[in-house]
Amino acid sequence: MGAPDPPPAKTEKDTRDVNIRSLTRGDGVVIGAAVLLFIASFLDFYSVPGGDLPSVWDTDVYRLALPAVFLMGFIAAGLLIAARFQPEGRKVGGLTLTAWGTVLAVAAAWNGLWSLIATPPLADLAAGCILGFLATLALAGVAVAGGKVPALAGPLVPEPRPVTAQPYGGQPGTGYGYPGGQQPQGYGATPQPAPPYGGTPQDSSGAGFPAAEFTPFWFAVPVARPLFAEDGSPTPIAELAPGTWYLAVDQRGPSTLIAQTQDGRRGVLNDTSGIQRG
Repeated sequence: MGAPDPPPAKTEKDTRDVNIRSLTRGDGVVIGAAVLLFIASFLDFYSVPGGDLPSVWDTDVYRLALPAVFLMGFIAAGLLIAARFQPEGRKVGGLTLTAWGTVLAVAAAWNGLWSLIATPPLADLAAGCILGFLATLALAGVAVAGGKVPALAGPLVPEPRPVTAQPYGGQPGTGYGYPGGQQPQGYGATPQPAPPYGGTPQDSSGAGFPAAEFTPFWFAVPVARPLFAEDGSPTPIAELAPGTWYLAVDQRGPSTLIAQTQDGRRGVLNDTSGIQRG
């Protein structure tokens, strides 16, 4: 079987809704680092015997720390978050917003490190300098490696799961005979064949057993496949590439998954044939 047709080219109309559910835990760390950086900007940057020096907003004292550490960190955090709500692949000056944000975050952390090292004579480090460096360091760390850490790639706000109603008089169970429980295989018993991926096992009468609760898992596709928006839009929002691990966060029907890319985009994968589970 040949590879599926490539997805149609994206246009300027291919936009995403601003939704907090598109943010990842890594984005939450970026937002927290930006808040910490904002607080640090109002604290004393250096201290001297007999008194403290003002914050970085006093440009007569700190002509470089404000733009090189704090303002650069604010801009980097804004670009990293704004990239979540833009169509994938959109570039500014030949680079994506994520790339711009990563470069500025690393530069802000480097400048913050030098503000620790190059302390003026007769001055000591103060809270503003230390917290500013820690905030930019966290910002740069998430920008560079956040997409490679599964704990940071998960959704910031998990999507609520609908509660499956139990039949009247029925009680949920976890023992033998229930999904997830161990099934006894007595002597002479005929083992039941495993259903295909996404299928529902059936008993001899043809009635389906209750489906087990979905557990998120990592997977990879054998060939490039389009990822569509959850609202049913026919235009793909991303393309899943072979050799990359993606997170399956939910299932719709026997052969449809709700997948999440490494940059936090969520969508519907209609073709799950041949996928490799991690």
